[in-house]
Amino acid sequence: MTPFVSILGVAVALFIGYLMGSVPFAVVVSRAMGLKDPRSFGSGNPGATNVLRGGNKPAAILTLLGDAAKGWLAVALAFWAVQRGLLPEAAIPLAGLGAFLGHLYPLFLGFRGGKGVATALGVLLALQPWLALATAATWLIVALVTRYSSLAAILAAIFAPFYYILGDKVAWRADPLTISVIVIISVLLLARHKENIARLLAGKESRIGTKKK
Repeated sequence: MTPFVSILGVAVALFIGYLMGSVPFAVVVSRAMGLKDPRSFGSGNPGATNVLRGGNKPAAILTLLGDAAKGWLAVALAFWAVQRGLLPEAAIPLAGLGAFLGHLYPLFLGFRGGKGVATALGVLLALQPWLALATAATWLIVALVTRYSSLAAILAAIFAPFYYILGDKVAWRADPLTISVIVIISVLLLARHKENIARLLAGKESRIGTKKK
């Protein structure tokens, strides 16, 4: 595969991943179930947590699964293409990054998307299932103990790159590009939670299961 073809392949993987990530499942599910647009209440964030604030748990679960699935599928399709020599190996993590960026800045919502927690988890699940399990366990433990979804996401984002590095040569073979992608995703997740961080420090953050005013 020539350098030009490799660069083109990576660009294609990024773009397709971005388009997949741009599908706003919070809005799609809410409309399909006849619910209010999640951008019109609570935090205004088109994500599973805000859908849950609307009081419909099945809709929140479907949103969560859809957002995670699009991250997983973007990486899985890139992996399939790499195995058949259609794309360079670098396309695998970069397709995941594209899906994550698509959720944050969706083409179909005027580039105003969610925070990307579920999509990031889907990307990790496709890259390394055990890494996704460790990260999800971190989120779950923090969420159960504190009932702060945002704090759970923040700590999971912080620990995910360290889990990947610690697992090198133990559970998987780490590579620099994948590390870079995971770090970028983690940094962007933290940036998207800056308002949550401020509210946590001020003691004003909403807990799981409460409606945000």
